[in-house]
Amino acid sequence: MAKRQIKLGAFIPTTSQHAAGWRHPESRPQDHLSIDYAIELAKTAERGLFDAYFLADGLAVNWSHGASKHNKNVGYSDKVVGFEPVTLFAAISAVTQNIGFIATASTTYEEPYLLARKYASLDHISKGRAAWNVVTTISAETARNFGFSAHPDAKVRYERADEFIEVVQKLWDSWEDGAFLYDKENGHFFEASKQHEPLHSGKYFNVQGALNVPRPPQGYPVIAQAGQSEDERELAAKYAEVIFTAQQSLSDAQAFYRDVKGRLAKYGRHPDDLKVMPGVSVFVAKTEQEAKEKYELLNRLIHPDVGLGLLSGLAGDIDLSNYDLDAPFPLEDIEIKSSRQQMMFEIAAKHHFSIRQLYEYIASARGHWTLIGTPEQVVDQLQEWFENEAADGFNVLPPTTPAGLNDFVDFIVPELQRRGLFRTEYEGTTLRENLGLKRPENQYVITQQNTAVAS
Repeated sequence: MAKRQIKLGAFIPTTSQHAAGWRHPESRPQDHLSIDYAIELAKTAERGLFDAYFLADGLAVNWSHGASKHNKNVGYSDKVVGFEPVTLFAAISAVTQNIGFIATASTTYEEPYLLARKYASLDHISKGRAAWNVVTTISAETARNFGFSAHPDAKVRYERADEFIEVVQKLWDSWEDGAFLYDKENGHFFEASKQHEPLHSGKYFNVQGALNVPRPPQGYPVIAQAGQSEDERELAAKYAEVIFTAQQSLSDAQAFYRDVKGRLAKYGRHPDDLKVMPGVSVFVAKTEQEAKEKYELLNRLIHPDVGLGLLSGLAGDIDLSNYDLDAPFPLEDIEIKSSRQQMMFEIAAKHHFSIRQLYEYIASARGHWTLIGTPEQVVDQLQEWFENEAADGFNVLPPTTPAGLNDFVDFIVPELQRRGLFRTEYEGTTLRENLGLKRPENQYVITQQNTAVAS
C-alpha cells in the first residue's frame, strides 16, 4: 500500500488572499484580468506539484470580502470582480499538464443540464483534471441578478442542491464508456444502446434528455464542497470527494474530521472517499522574525474601511462603522446565525480582541488557519494535523501573489518532501488519480448488471 501523503489545493485569486495583499510591493493588481498572469500562477502551483488550483466564485459584485459594505461610493475592495472560473480553467488547462482545476458553481442559480455540460467539457478539454466546487450561494444580493423576489432560505437551497447533484451525475452517465465507436467501415459513430436518458422528475427539476457531451474522462469531475454547517456536512457526506473547511485548532479540526468521515458509511462510502482539506495561510521565511515582518507589513496596509467591510461580512453582515476600532469587539450586540460567524466570535473572545485586532487577525485568510514561521516551524504544524486525523491535506491560501505562492513552493514544499510527506512527482494524469480517488462506475451500467443478476 502506498504511503499516505498530504494533498494540496492552491486557492489563488489573481489579486491576493490577504485583504491588503494587492498593495504588497511585489503584487501585480493591474494584471488581475490577465490570462498570462493567471497562467503564470497556475504554472507556479504546478511546479510545486499542487493537486489543484481552486477558485471561489459568486454571481454578484462581491462587496462582502474587504469591501466598503456601508459606503459603496468608495471602491477599496480588490474582490469585487473576477473571471468566470470554468472559462478561465479551460484556457489554463491547454498550457499545463498535471494540475487539476476546482471551479465553483452554484446549485441555486444555475441549471443542472448547463452545469453538467460545462464541467464535462472542462474535463475533456483538460484530459481529466476538472472538479466542481458545489455551493448553494450565501449572498442574498445574487437574487436581484436572476429575477428572484428573494434569496431562497438555507433549507430550500440544500434540498435543491441534493437533487441538483443527483441530476448532474445522471447526466454525466448519459453515455457509457466506450459508447463512441468511430467505426468508419460500418458507418457506426456510436453505439445507441450505450446512451441513457435520465428521465428525472423531482421536486425542483425535470430533466429528461441525455447530455450532449460524452462521459467525462474521470467518470465524474471531482466533487468538492466548502463549509461546516450541519447541512453542508451532510451534503458532503453524501456526495463530496473533497471538503474545504476552516478550523483554528487541532482539536476542532479533529472533531470535524471525525464527524464528517463518520457520516459516509450511511451512504455506502468509505472514509478515504472524502479528502478533508482545511484552509491555511502561510507566512514563511528563512527566519521566524522575517516571517513575522511579512505578516506585519500586510496588516499595516489594511485600510480601516476594508477591515471593517471584511469583518462585517464574516460576522453576519453587521454595521461596525459606528464602533471605536480599538474598543473590544461587541460580542453582546450580535446574534449568531452561521458557523463562520460563530468562529469570528470565538476568536474575538479567546484573544480579547478589539475590532481592529480581529480584522487584522482574519485579514489573511478570513477565519482559516494562519501559520507564521520558518519552513520547519510551519511544516511541524501541518504534519501534526495530518498525522493526527485532523486533515488529509490543506487548501493553501497564499496571502499575496505572486510572492506568497512562490514562498510556499520554494520553502514549504521542499520541507514536506524532505520528510516524505508530499510527492516528488505527480502520481497520475487525472485529478482523481493524483488525489487517490476512485473513478465512479456508470450508474446505468450498474443497474443493468444488478437486473441481470436478479433475473
